[in-house]
Amino acid sequence: MTGAPRHTLPLDVHLLLRRDGEHGPEVLLSRRAGPVYATGMWHLPSGHLEADEDFVEAVVREAREETGILIDTPDVRAAVTVHHRPPMGSSSRLGVFFEVRRWSGLPRIMEPDRCDGMGWYALDALPAPMVAYCRAGLDAYGAGLPAAVHFQRPGDPVEHRDGEPGPARTEFLAGPATADANRPPPHEGGR
Repeated sequence: MTGAPRHTLPLDVHLLLRRDGEHGPEVLLSRRAGPVYATGMWHLPSGHLEADEDFVEAVVREAREETGILIDTPDVRAAVTVHHRPPMGSSSRLGVFFEVRRWSGLPRIMEPDRCDGMGWYALDALPAPMVAYCRAGLDAYGAGLPAAVHFQRPGDPVEHRDGEPGPARTEFLAGPATADANRPPPHEGGR
C-alpha cells in the first residue's frame, strides 16, 4: 500500500423500464431539459445514489420521482454496469443499470424543469441525440453483456454519434461462462 488516497466516485442508477412493443423490446427514455448536464439529449430515467440508501432503493425512488411509477423491489433486476469518464468536467463515475418489467402506474413527466419529453423506443431504433454514456449501457444491455468501460477523452462529444470517436471509446466486458459450457467433464469414479 502506498498510502495514497483511495479513489472514490459517484454512483448513478439507471432505470431500464422495458416492455414488449409491436416490433420488439422497448425502453422508456426521457429528454433532459433545463440547466442540467446534456440538456436536449435522450437518456434513461436516472439519478445519484443518496446517503444511506442502497442502489435498489435509489432506482425505485428515481422511478417514482421522475416517471410517477411504483416499483416493488423484487421486480428490480441488475442488468449492466458501466464505468464512465465524461469528456469534460469530472472524474470517472459508476453507472448501474437496472431492468424492470413490472410496475404500477403510467409513466409521465414528473419533473418538467428537468425533462421535456418522454417516450417508448425500440432497442434497435433509439432516438438522437442520446447521451453517449447511456447509449454505452444500452448497447451492452442489447448485446446481453454485463458491463462496459466507457472512458471518453477531452473533446469527445457528449452525445452518441455513429462513426465518431466517442462511441468507439466503449469496451464491452463479457461475464462468466454460463452453465457447464466451459467446465471439463467429471472424472469417472469420483474426483
